[in-house]
Amino acid sequence: MDNLRGLFQLLARNFGFLNERCCESCCGQELSLTQSHILYEIQRKHQPSMQDVSGALGIDVTTFSRQIKTLVDKGLVKKTPHPDDNRINILSLTLEGQQLENQINGQVNAQLAGVMSQLTAFERETVIRSIELLNKAMQNSGSCCVPPK
Repeated sequence: MDNLRGLFQLLARNFGFLNERCCESCCGQELSLTQSHILYEIQRKHQPSMQDVSGALGIDVTTFSRQIKTLVDKGLVKKTPHPDDNRINILSLTLEGQQLENQINGQVNAQLAGVMSQLTAFERETVIRSIELLNKAMQNSGSCCVPPK
């Protein structure tokens, strides 16, 4: 446990590099890592509000709004006023946004499969189960490991 922070720093850095390389080389579209995360969350949550996605990613609303405007301008995201409350905007991926997110997801999953192929079946299962347990513990730990509200 002496170097636990160091292990997490290295893991976060390595995973960040994997994500950045994917965004740089995937699909002929110039996309930042943050924009890739936004596409992922919109796809995962299925028509979330802007507040839902910005909260899930821990991005302040002003910065998030600029990112959404860029994604809308690129034709990847559609922003629609909520039918019951015009103050709320619902986000969805356009067809091009869905295709790009699917390509990014496929590329990241292929890269992760390559990493996991270095492990035995038992080690893979252990790593996956450990990550699931760690994520659950982090979510249950209070305010230190969850995005600000």
